[in-house]
This record gives sequence, C-alpha cells and structure tokens, in this order.
Amino acid sequence: MKASAHIFLGANSGEGFYSLYDQLLGTRFDDLLILKGGPGCGKSSFMRTVADAAGCEGIETIYVNCSGDPDSLDAVLFPTIRKGIVDGTAPHVLEPRYTVANERYVDLTRFYDVAGVKGLRAELTAHSDAYRAAYAEAYHVLRAADALASERRAIVYGTMDFERLAKRFDGLLRRELRVRPTRHGRVDYAFLGGVTHRGELCRFDTVEALCPRVYELSDSWGLASTQLARVCDAAMESGCDVLACPDPDRPKELRHVLIPSRGLAFVTCTARLPYPGTAYRRLRLDAMAEAGLSHSERAGLRLSGRLERALREEAVEALRRAKSGHDALERAYNPFVDFDGVYALAREEAGRILGESAKNP
Repeated sequence: MKASAHIFLGANSGEGFYSLYDQLLGTRFDDLLILKGGPGCGKSSFMRTVADAAGCEGIETIYVNCSGDPDSLDAVLFPTIRKGIVDGTAPHVLEPRYTVANERYVDLTRFYDVAGVKGLRAELTAHSDAYRAAYAEAYHVLRAADALASERRAIVYGTMDFERLAKRFDGLLRRELRVRPTRHGRVDYAFLGGVTHRGELCRFDTVEALCPRVYELSDSWGLASTQLARVCDAAMESGCDVLACPDPDRPKELRHVLIPSRGLAFVTCTARLPYPGTAYRRLRLDAMAEAGLSHSERAGLRLSGRLERALREEAVEALRRAKSGHDALERAYNPFVDFDGVYALAREEAGRILGESAKNP
C-alpha cells in the first residue's frame, strides 16, 4: 500500500460493532504495540506522533480511522517494516497472541492523575452511560433498517439475471487476472467506510491512491457480492495480494476489492454513495436488475426506500449523540492526563521502531 491510505477495521452495523481487528494478531507484525487506556488519555495523539515521525522517514503508513469518530485514529500500521500500533480497548479489545515476540502492551493509564479522576466519578459515570446508551440505540435502529433493506433486496433479486452477470465477470477475470502466478496472494480485510456520526461515508480517496484503474459497479442492492468474491479468489490465485472490503451494512458480503499490485479496483457505488471519480469501466447492475420490475414493485420499493432512509438518518442522529457524549467524557478526563508524559513515551517508541527498521531494512 502507498502512504496515507485510510481504512476502517470496524463498522457500526445492525449486528452491533463489527470488528476486523483480530487479523492484526499473529505473525504479520514483528512488533505490534497494543495501547491500553481509557477515554482522553492520548491514544490517538500517541499514534499520530509516531506516524508523523514515520512519515518524515518516508515510511509507508496506513491510517485506521475510528468508526465512531472518523477524525480519530484506532491504529497506524507500517506494513513495509512490519510494525504497528493499535488501540486495544473496547469495543475492539485485543490481547497479545505471541506476547512480546510479536505483540506487547503499552499502558497509558499510568498518565492519569488517579485521585483527580476519582473526584469526578459521578460525572464520568453519567457521560459513560449516556454515550453507550446512544450507541445501543443506533444499533437497534440500524437493525430495523437492515431488516427492511433485506425485504427490498429480495424483490430485486427475483428479477436479476445472475447467469448473465457471471458471464460479464468471466470476461473481466480472463482479461485482468490471467498472469501465471509465482506465489499465492494474501487477502487483508478492511472497511472503506460505513455509517458514522457524519452520515454514511466511503474513503474513495484510498481507492484512488492505491488503484488508478477502477471498475465502477453501480449496485445499490448488493448483487455483485458473489462475483467480487470470485475476483478476490482469482487475484490471489494469480499471485496478487488483495484488500477485500466488506459491506458495512452486511459485513459477511463484499462491497469492494482492491488489487494494488495491479493498480486495479472493483468498487461498488450506490444511490446513497456515488463514486466521485472517473471510472475505467462501468457496470450498471442496478439497471440490469430493475429493468424487470413491475410498476407496482417500483412504487413499493420507492416507499420502502424512504422508510429505510428515515431509519438510517435516525441511526446517524443517535451516533451524533454518542459522539457528543464521548467528547464530553474525554474533556472531563483531559485535565487529569499527563500529556507531556504521553508524548515523551510516543517519541521514545518512535525512535525505537524507526531505529530498528534502519537496522533491519
């Protein structure tokens, strides 16, 4: 991956918080720092400090944004030097699989003024309960929106010519992924966006940074998921590493597939999230499916679509309240955090990580 790629490893869905963080554990990183600490203790600032130092050295960086607050960080990864830092606290709790050999704790709770924090116990408890309740409400509403979306999809699926769609992808696979492999590729999973307190978003800029050639799939109904899985498999069989991006509404299905070594991406756009770039090719799956709908089916889908949008707007409003509550919680903690100590430790770790990478290029 190139520098300044932005991804998500978690998503707000009808199933609750859906995590892809466990894939960071194991032997992929020689040194993965797992930050432990509560709200407002400087985890995101710690990661930015190390990422800035890595950027000054020209080291490729992947920024993992927070699904609750896309302007905040949950991890920074440096794949070329096999290092990384991740927030290992709820809702994406991580524990080392190979302690110190590959992963280790960095405890930021040491920088809290314990006596000062305990003096605000009632206020902190109220803020914590409020933002968690707002998240629970958001997930409840998203679950209702997903149930409605499933009913709508069933109608469209009944009119789709999936055999024709498979033949279209047969041609694409023969044209794009026919090189004899020298190795079997690897797949990483990441979301490119999802429902946030700012509404639904997608980091299409990451697609364009990694893959200048984009197949745009106009697919509001998730019709292409099976074919995207075929693309993923074919790319790995041809020796390419793949970034497979699940659908945040339906995390067990794929929405995008990126093949950076080929500069090639298959990107789904929807009525809610149109692709803003210039596509290499376009496949209009919506038109293929909707051509077979009756007048009454179209009218029913328009009505249910308005209901689904209203539910999603209600979920976004709940996420805004969750964000506001969490911000209040962090502001309450901030005066009782030794940020000089946090930054000093971040600089120390940056020097160690970057020093080791210079010794082991």
